[in-house]
Amino acid sequence: MFEYTQEQIEEMKQVDIRTVSREELRDICEVKVNHRLKGEERIKDFLEQVGNPYCFNCGDYIVKVGFTDTSATLTGCLKEYVGRVSKANF
Repeated sequence: MFEYTQEQIEEMKQVDIRTVSREELRDICEVKVNHRLKGEERIKDFLEQVGNPYCFNCGDYIVKVGFTDTSATLTGCLKEYVGRVSKANF
C-alpha cells in the first residue's frame, strides 16, 4: 500500500489554506477513481493522484479537510446546520 510516514501525514494536516500556493495543490476534480481496483489499491491510486488528501483544489476553491474523534456524521451535521439556518431566516 502507498504509505506516508507519520511526519509526512502531520505536515499535510498542518498546511494552512491562507498561505499555501494554489499551484502546490492538485485539483480533486481531475482525480479519477478507478472502480475496478479493490480496497487498498483504490486508496493507493487515489492518494497518488490527489497528493495531499487533507488539502487540495476543487475548481476555484482550496479545500481543507479535517477529522475529529466523534460519532457525529457529515449528514447529521448538515441537517443540524440547515435546521439552524432555516430557523434564523424565519
